[in-house]
Amino acid sequence: MPLLGDTLPTLATARLRLRHVRASDVDRVEAVFGDPVAMAYWSHDPLPDRAAAEAYVGQIERGFANETLYQWVLTEARDDTLIGTVTLAGVDRRHLRAELGYMIAPECWRRGYATEAAGAAVQFAFDTLGLHRIEADIHPDNHASRGVLVRLGFRAEGLRPERWFTGGQWSASELYALLRPVSRAG
Repeated sequence: MPLLGDTLPTLATARLRLRHVRASDVDRVEAVFGDPVAMAYWSHDPLPDRAAAEAYVGQIERGFANETLYQWVLTEARDDTLIGTVTLAGVDRRHLRAELGYMIAPECWRRGYATEAAGAAVQFAFDTLGLHRIEADIHPDNHASRGVLVRLGFRAEGLRPERWFTGGQWSASELYALLRPVSRAG
């Protein structure tokens, strides 16, 4: 039986709701993950069309079923429209680690949503999944994402040159990590 049941548990923060993805989210997935501005620092090119968005939603569902990817849809508490996602990817139950990712629609930038959502995902990773280490990698020019990680207590661990090939060119990646606080260690 899966650790979490048939769907991701819904998480609530002061301003956001993190919920399981639905087929009805495909249009917003296409809009957000197809936006070149939103995807400028991402590890893959923007989604080109609705079929790619449908495939992406399918990938989210398969990852959840395999218990290696927990990707929540972000909505504002007062609305059910997707404004982004927050993800625990590469969940490794043996080594108690995962990778954190987040995407916010550009029209919702500079509101602190990424920090709020990522903080909820990190708490879930430590408290519910019992993980020990959360990693994140960012493009070196993504100052806003670096700020999110620093506010959450992540520490820089180094630079990986030419890690991602997107937009026809190689880009580096900065690695950050956060270890489970001693007070949460079981």
